[in-house]
Amino acid sequence: MNVWTTRRFDIDLLQPKVMGIVNLTPDSFSDGGVYNAPDQALAHAEQLLREGADMLDIGAESTRPGAPAVPLQEELARLEPVVKELVRWNVPVSIDTYKPEVMQAVLAWGVDVINDVWALRQPGAWEVVSADSRIGVCLMHMHREPSSMQAQPMQGDVLEQVQAFFSQALLQAQQHGVSRQRVALDPGIGFGKTVQQNLTLLREHGRFHALGCPTLVGWSRKSTLGVVLAERVMHGQVPEPAQRVQASVAAALLSVERGARIVRVHDVAPTVQALALWGAMQDH
Repeated sequence: MNVWTTRRFDIDLLQPKVMGIVNLTPDSFSDGGVYNAPDQALAHAEQLLREGADMLDIGAESTRPGAPAVPLQEELARLEPVVKELVRWNVPVSIDTYKPEVMQAVLAWGVDVINDVWALRQPGAWEVVSADSRIGVCLMHMHREPSSMQAQPMQGDVLEQVQAFFSQALLQAQQHGVSRQRVALDPGIGFGKTVQQNLTLLREHGRFHALGCPTLVGWSRKSTLGVVLAERVMHGQVPEPAQRVQASVAAALLSVERGARIVRVHDVAPTVQALALWGAMQDH
């Protein structure tokens, strides 16, 4: 699948795309509170685009393990001034939310993609998405929910379970009239999975090609990278999220080599550079 159909853009995925993360949250695991004021968020978004981001993903509620839920009106208040400005910039805008009411609001504001860690499993979410004939969606696999996902991670074969989840989600999409051209799939690195399961998903990412949808992957600064670095490089000391940039870029590149079409990242510039070199290698 080389094109992702979204509200305003048919996104060409022949070359992998970089999705820059803009967090409007005070408690994100990676950069909470740094860009949550509207002017700071917009300046950060502008910087990510200058660095080469192809699209932006805006989130106003942290989904880190144990994160508290954000009330509906607070999430909307965080999003509104930023999203309404970003949709004027002629760049694909994705909103990271699981609340149908938020989806309804941001659709009215003109966004292009709904990126849902719950894969539209909240009551009413599919109905909101299916009412729009072009909105793109990203459906992510998550084991349990943010408050408990790492306390009781998955058991058994992670590939088999994620693939079965995706197949069911695509069936739901078909039943609601949402074509596969509008769907991207995200295996949900870190969302209720062990370190080894996350590494298995990286190594075997190509398994998901047969589903006929592009894959989006988010390794950026994740805790699995911290564990690997602590074990193999840092003599047992787990680096802070901002110290995991090089490993994040490596994970993004390894994912693309295995077929990922969109990488969701905090650190756009080094990711774009790494993918430029990879692309040059493919061309020769």
